[in-house]
Amino acid sequence: MAKILVVEDMDTVVELLRTLLQREGFEVAVAQDGPEALEAVRREKPDLMLLDLILPVLDGLEVLRRVRQDPITAHLPVIVLSGRAEEQDKVIALEIGADDYMTKPFPANELIARVKGRLRRSAPTDPDRVLRVGSLEMELDRYKVTVRGKSIHLTSKEFNLLRALLMTNGRVLSREALFESVWELSKDADLQTRTIDVHIRSLRYKLGDEGRRIFTVRNVGYRLDPVLSE
Repeated sequence: MAKILVVEDMDTVVELLRTLLQREGFEVAVAQDGPEALEAVRREKPDLMLLDLILPVLDGLEVLRRVRQDPITAHLPVIVLSGRAEEQDKVIALEIGADDYMTKPFPANELIARVKGRLRRSAPTDPDRVLRVGSLEMELDRYKVTVRGKSIHLTSKEFNLLRALLMTNGRVLSREALFESVWELSKDADLQTRTIDVHIRSLRYKLGDEGRRIFTVRNVGYRLDPVLSE
């Protein structure tokens, strides 16, 4: 049974989410402010977090930022549930590392579908599958990336972007394809460009010399060169 951490300060919304999730067989933990959320992530070890942005003491964006910076919790799937409908709020949340963003009020069936879909995508894969390029190694089952044996801490979005690039064997992936496969959100071109470019820059930086393998194909997207010389 998957455990969902609900981070929300309004009791009515907490009870609504608790009822929806428990009806689908999920175990539910609750935190109602920022510090409590960070403590609950470590204590409860949830499989997914539903995160409101407007929270007492520490807001949701800062909670998300700290979750992504901590190697132990960096890969926790996070779906933001927010009353903020402005595009900029969505862009910021995605850039920090949210896996999905839903605006309140939301259809109950859509929320459950997104939760189940995100849990399926974060489930362990074949333990024998390891992707290697140069000194870069990605262990899909352990959600682990190393360069020359040194562990590299990636956010879930960075990990999924790198996996998509590695699995294309040098072919170019358009921004549209990357956005649909990794974010599965709006097809707005400006949102795609800003969000993906930010994550690619971060990915290159974290991979060091191996980041040179990621090439920008102007007006198209990105490719990862599997045969780049050392």
